[in-house]
Amino acid sequence: MAACSSLSTKLRFDSSTNPRIQPSDVVFPASVAVNRKNWRRSVFRGIGIVRSEAVAVDDRKVEGESEKRREKGRVLKVGLICGGPSAERGISLNSARSVLDHIQGDDLHVSCYYIDPNLNAYAISSAQVYSNTPADFDFKLESVAQGFDTLTEFAEHLAASVDIVFPVIHGRFGEDGGIQELLEKSNVPFVGTRSKECRTAFDKYDASLELKRQGFITVPNFVLQGSELDESGLSRWFHDNQLDANSGKVVVKPTRAGSSIGVTVAYGVADSLYKVREIISEGIDDKVIVEIFLEGGKEFTAIVLDVGSEFDCQPVVFLPTEVELQSSVSADLSEKDAIFNYRRKYLPTQQVVYHTPPRFPLDVTEKIREGASILFKRLGLRDFARIDGWFLPPSSSITSSETNDFGRTESGIVLFTDINLISGMEQTSFLFQQASKVGFSHSNILRTIIQRACLRFPSLASYCSESNGSPRKSKSSKFGQQTSENEGVGKVFVIFGGDTSERQVSLMSGTNVWLNLQVSGDVEVTPCLLAPGNDISSRTVWSLPYSLVLRHTTEEVIDACTEALEPARAALTSHLRKQVMEEVASGLKHHNWFTGFDISDEQPIKFTLDSWIKLAKEVQATVFIAVHGGIGEDGTLQSLLEAEGVPYTGPGFSASKICMDKVATSLAVKHLTNLGVLTINKEVRRKEDLVNSSSSDVWHEVVSKLQCETVCIKPARDGCSTGVARLCCAEDLGVYVKALEDCLPRIPPNSFAKAHGLIEMPVPPPELLIFEPFIETDEITMVKSGSQNGLLWKGSSRWVEITVGVIGKRGSMRSLMPSVTVKESGDILSLEEKFQGGTGINLTPPPLSIMSTEALTRCKERIELVANTLELEGFSRIDAFVNVDSGEVLVIEVNTVPGMTPSTVLIHQALAEEPPVYPHTFFRTLLDLGSQR
Repeated sequence: MAACSSLSTKLRFDSSTNPRIQPSDVVFPASVAVNRKNWRRSVFRGIGIVRSEAVAVDDRKVEGESEKRREKGRVLKVGLICGGPSAERGISLNSARSVLDHIQGDDLHVSCYYIDPNLNAYAISSAQVYSNTPADFDFKLESVAQGFDTLTEFAEHLAASVDIVFPVIHGRFGEDGGIQELLEKSNVPFVGTRSKECRTAFDKYDASLELKRQGFITVPNFVLQGSELDESGLSRWFHDNQLDANSGKVVVKPTRAGSSIGVTVAYGVADSLYKVREIISEGIDDKVIVEIFLEGGKEFTAIVLDVGSEFDCQPVVFLPTEVELQSSVSADLSEKDAIFNYRRKYLPTQQVVYHTPPRFPLDVTEKIREGASILFKRLGLRDFARIDGWFLPPSSSITSSETNDFGRTESGIVLFTDINLISGMEQTSFLFQQASKVGFSHSNILRTIIQRACLRFPSLASYCSESNGSPRKSKSSKFGQQTSENEGVGKVFVIFGGDTSERQVSLMSGTNVWLNLQVSGDVEVTPCLLAPGNDISSRTVWSLPYSLVLRHTTEEVIDACTEALEPARAALTSHLRKQVMEEVASGLKHHNWFTGFDISDEQPIKFTLDSWIKLAKEVQATVFIAVHGGIGEDGTLQSLLEAEGVPYTGPGFSASKICMDKVATSLAVKHLTNLGVLTINKEVRRKEDLVNSSSSDVWHEVVSKLQCETVCIKPARDGCSTGVARLCCAEDLGVYVKALEDCLPRIPPNSFAKAHGLIEMPVPPPELLIFEPFIETDEITMVKSGSQNGLLWKGSSRWVEITVGVIGKRGSMRSLMPSVTVKESGDILSLEEKFQGGTGINLTPPPLSIMSTEALTRCKERIELVANTLELEGFSRIDAFVNVDSGEVLVIEVNTVPGMTPSTVLIHQALAEEPPVYPHTFFRTLLDLGSQR
C-alpha cells in the first residue's frame, strides 16, 4: 500500500497469521529482550512525590525493611500465587493485583509467585503482577524471575520463605485441589479449602451428586465423557425429562472449567452432542454435563465467610446478589440465549445488572443464606467461598421425589449449582461488592480471611494473638462537611462516568484512582459519578458511598443510586445488613486482631454539576478527572473548574480542546517534521454526507486523495479506540456507514473483509469522521523456540506501534518508558485490549531486540517535544508509531485523560522506572501535580 507521504521510511505489513520461523526471521531470547536497567532514569525525581506509608516496596529492599519492622512487631509473610494452566489465568493475575494492592503493609509482607500454563513455578516481582496479561511477561520469565526446577522444589521454597500461602489461581490447579495438595505435602499453611474437598466441589457433576446426597434439590443433568459419547443414554435422558429430542433447550458445560468457560446453550440431542464434542476437541474438558435450561429462573451468587475459631466452622453468608441478564435488539445472535458467560462476568457490559440484596421475596433470600451456610459446612469448605444458584418460580418444571429436599419455599424453589473455592478478587468482584454492603473494605475483608486461615496453624498463633492495627476507615461519610475527625485533611473529588462509549472504562479508571488514593492518610477521597445529560451545568453528579462504586457499568451505578433512595428498598437492605453484621461480629469479636467494620451505611447524594463544582470550591477540594471523552476530555469540564478556581488533574482547557480534535492535534505539531515528529495525512468527512453518498464513490475519492489501498476511519473528536476501524474496500465502508446511520452501539466481530474484533461505536454517532492511510507495522508474536520463550519480529517495515505516558508540569513534561503494543484481535487495539486486565499485550520497556537504546532515547525526546509543544501538564498518554532505527515518531493521538484502570499501561511504565513507582505513589503524584497548578 501507499503510506502517508510524510513518512521517511515506507511502512509495510506482513499478513502471515501463523508465521514459521525462517532463517531470515529473528527470534530473540528473553535475556536479550529486556535488559535496560543500567540506563533508566526516573522521571518522578523532582516532581514532588508524596510517598504513602502503605505502598508496595521494591522487592530488593524487602528483607532489610522487614528486619526493621520485626523490631516493632512480627511481620506476617504471605505468599501470593497466581497464574495456572486454565483460560482464567488472566483473571487470576487481576485478582492477585487487587489482593496485593489491599493487604500489603508494615505488618504484612507479600511475596509473589506465578505458575505458567505448563505448571512451571516462578518467583516474580510485585511489579510484574501489575502487567496487563501474563503474556506481557511469559516470554521473559527465564531472565526476570526465579524459576524452580520442580513443583516440589517450589513447595520447599515456600515452606522456608513464607508463613502462609494465599492461592488466587482460578480454575484448574487452583480450585481442583492441585495447589492445595502440593502445599499439604510440604506442610505449608494456606488460605482456603483442603485438596480433597476441593476436588469434590470443583467438579460440577461430582458436586451435584454430593448436593443430592446432602438433601438438596438439584438440576437434572447427564454426564458425557471420553471419545465414545453415550448418545442413546442422552436420548433417554431427554425423554425422561420431557424434553423434545430435536429442539429441547439445555445447557452444555464442562465439569471442570470455571468462569463459565465453554458454557453454551444447545437444542436437542444432536446439537447437544455437537457442543459436547466442541468442548472436548478444544481441550477445555473431556468430561461434560448437559443440564435442563432453567426457563424463568433468576440467578444468584453468595459469598460465605467463616468467622469461627481454629477448626470450628462458623459460616456467615453475606447479602446475596441477584444476577439479572438483559438482552437488546442489537445483541449478537450468539448472545441471544441468556448465559452468564465469561465476558459478562469480567468485562463491562449492559447485558447484566446486579442487585444486592436480591429483589427476591424475603423467605427466598433467607433460604439462600441458610442453604449456602449448610453447604459450606457439609462440604468441608474453609475460610471463604462463593456459592451460585437459581431461584425458580413455583410454576417451575423442576421436581423432586423427596418432599423434604432442601430448597422449597412458599415463593418458589432455591437451587445451588456451583461452588467457587477461590472467588474472583478483582476490584469490583462479588467478594468486595457483598463485603462492602456489610461493613468491610477491600483491605479489611482480605485481611480477615487471611487471619481466619492463620487460626488453624499453631505456628501462626502468636501472630493471631496480636492486634495489628485497625483497618482504614472510609472518609466519605460526611460528604462536603468539615468535622473534627477530618479537620485539616485535604479533600479530593474523583469524578468519572459521562455519556461516551468510554464511560465503562471511565468507571474502572475512577474506581481504581479512588481506591489507590485512599491509602494516603492525609486526604479524604470521594468517588463521584457524572451522569449522562444534555444541559452541561444541570447534569447530575452522584456522590457515591463505598458499596455503590463497585459496579461494572455506569448505568448499574445510577440504577443502584435510585434504588438505594427508595424507602422500602433502603429499609430491607438496612435490616439484612444489620443481621449479617451481627452474625459476623458474634464470631470475630473473640479475636483481638479484628478491630471492627470500616465501611458505614451511607446514602448517595445527588447534585447538579454546577452545584457540585461550587461545593468543591467551598471545601477547597482538588478534582481528579477520570472522565474519558466528551466533556471530560474536550476542555468543557476543565473550563468550568477553572472558572470557579477549583484545581484539577491533567492538562488545561486549551490543551484538552486541541488534543480532543485529532485534526487540530496534527496541525499543532506539523511544524515539528524536521525534528523527527511526523503526522498522518487526513481526510475529514461529515457523517451526513457519508450517509447520503454512494459508498463506492466516497471510497474511490478517499483512497485516491490519500494515495493508499486501505484506510483507518475514526471519529474526529472522540476517545481512543471508539469507532476506530480498518476498511479495505467500499463494501467495508458501507457496513461502517450503516452502523452510523442505525446508531449501533457496536459493530460485531468480522463484519469487514479483514478479520477484526468487536468495535465499540460512539453513541450518538459523531458528526465528523477522519480517514487516514492505514499504517502497516511489523507483526510481533510470542513464540517458543526449543525450551525458551521469545519474540518473533520480522522487522520488515521498521515501524512499530507504541504508547507513552508523559508526566510533569507545563513546559517540562517528561516521558515515561514507552510500551510496544501488540494486537490480539485484528489490526486495531480494542477498548478491552487497552484497558481490561487479562486482555491485550504490552511490552514495557521495548525489547532491545526491537529498538536500540539510542533509538529509544531519541523517541522519548520527541515524545517530550510533542507534549511540551501541546502545552500538556499533569499527565497524558501519547499513541504513536516509531521507527525503530531512527526514533522518528508518527503521532496517532494524544489522550489528556488516559485510562487509569488497574492494568493500564501507565502503571507498567511507572513500574519500569528505577526505582519502580507503585500505583499508590503514582496516582498520588498525579493528584499533587493537579493540586499545585
